[in-house]
Amino acid sequence: MRLVMTEPVERTDRPYARRWWALLVLCLSLLIIVMANTALTVAAPDMTKDLGLSSADLQWVIDGYTVPYAALMLLLGAIGDKYSRRGALVLGLVVFGGGAVFGYLADSSATVIAARAVMGVGAALIMPATLSLLAATFPRAERAKAITLWTATAGLAIAAGPVVAGALLRDHGWSSTFLINVPIAAVAIVGAFVLVPPSKAGHHDRIDYVGGLLSVIWTGALVYMIIEGPHFGWGAKAVTAAVIAGVGLLAFVGWELRHPRPILDVRRFTGRRFAGSNLAVALFFLAVFGAFYYLTQHLQFVLGYDALETGVRMLPLAGAVFVGSALTGWLTPRVGMKWTVSAGMVGGTVALALLTRVDAGSTYGDFVAPLVILGLAIGLALSPCTDAIMGAFPESELGVGGAVNDTSLELGGSLGIAILGSLLATSYGDHLSDATAGSKLPASALDTAQDSVGAGYAVAHGIGEKAQQAAAQAQQAGDPQQAAQLKQQATELAAGARQMADAVGSAFSDAVAHTSLVGAVVLGIGTVLVAFLLPRREAGTPEPAKTEERELADSTAG
Repeated sequence: MRLVMTEPVERTDRPYARRWWALLVLCLSLLIIVMANTALTVAAPDMTKDLGLSSADLQWVIDGYTVPYAALMLLLGAIGDKYSRRGALVLGLVVFGGGAVFGYLADSSATVIAARAVMGVGAALIMPATLSLLAATFPRAERAKAITLWTATAGLAIAAGPVVAGALLRDHGWSSTFLINVPIAAVAIVGAFVLVPPSKAGHHDRIDYVGGLLSVIWTGALVYMIIEGPHFGWGAKAVTAAVIAGVGLLAFVGWELRHPRPILDVRRFTGRRFAGSNLAVALFFLAVFGAFYYLTQHLQFVLGYDALETGVRMLPLAGAVFVGSALTGWLTPRVGMKWTVSAGMVGGTVALALLTRVDAGSTYGDFVAPLVILGLAIGLALSPCTDAIMGAFPESELGVGGAVNDTSLELGGSLGIAILGSLLATSYGDHLSDATAGSKLPASALDTAQDSVGAGYAVAHGIGEKAQQAAAQAQQAGDPQQAAQLKQQATELAAGARQMADAVGSAFSDAVAHTSLVGAVVLGIGTVLVAFLLPRREAGTPEPAKTEERELADSTAG
């Protein structure tokens, strides 16, 4: 047995014998790039305190990863198709690991943001490579099962990130959450050479670099606008990004329609299965990332769990993803992807609708059912969609196919955090203002408390510390009258601190319920659209990759 795989998978006349071990390497590579975002959600408070991050700094620490990740995937996926998919995977793991080391050594907001951007470039190489290698390595009959396991890994990573980060933060600083990626990336690199066969397109024309550059411009500008506008206001930067995104998209579509060998044949989006699958992926991750964003905050700030405890309490979602993935593997061949995907999206809508019942008296038990239902929904819906998207591309464009799927995922996630996160912040601020109306809280303190739930509890804590100081001064005061006044002041401050903490918790709970309602409405409308787009088929009949090609040919001929 060779130590390093050198025979391209395209030259073998039978299925690759170690393909399931190769899938393990691909899933491990996927694990770290998803965990890189979810782990940061629990490390962010410590990082903010240590580096003195402003709210804008923290936002770009999170999203500095997203912009290059989303913008570069299509072009880098095409390059991997032409030259080497395994090479793209290994290079991405090296870049990602290097960015993680850079992040571990970072000592300022600028260097952390730069490190996250480097990791985003690595992720843009890794993500499409994992799907293209999976599709190239597995025969069509096994591909759906392999994609199901790949999708389940993404669900595991969503919940595993906070658990791993929380465990590290108990004994180490926030920088350790960067360093944990390095040994995993190293293992994946070795595994890639030993277990993953080389692969590239058998026949691939010259890359459409102009189309690739236009895709980078419009996608990058769109993601920047999604981040900048809702969080920092629709000023000159956000409006400029919106204009660039719109013009860039029109230029990209026009160029691709006229180019004889486009980097992405945009006519594919006229196929119902392809368009519906991409819409379903984007909407699902809008809901998942948006809900994850505010649920972790509620568990940490309102219910008072630490980072590790928060991560552990998100595990029902990961377990449910695996169950849902097993169900979709059994259901989809029998009832068709239209019904499986629709059922998953209905489940996601129900999960968000259940979160509208959250209030100030809610406990963790009120979150278990929504987490489980959401996990089942992810497992049911996403694997068939990814399989349909990858099946729409010929062997020479598997990297592009993976990039299209992952771009839909990343755009949906960015929209979820930006739109639902912005709505959450606005709703929280309004509810807190109502809850504290008539109080003697200074306007500056209220403004600070309205910034975020963490800031609100910090204000309450500050008032509590003043109460303790007044009580200590009362004990040391020699004048009985002065002591009585200080005791009364301490009592009033303590009551104010409790009132403020209660108001913050109540306001944030109400904001979670309101935001969940909007998310449920969006996903519900999306469910109807996806169900309309996805074509019917008879149960028990296969869904070959050529189905999408036939739809595309028919729509083009029409």
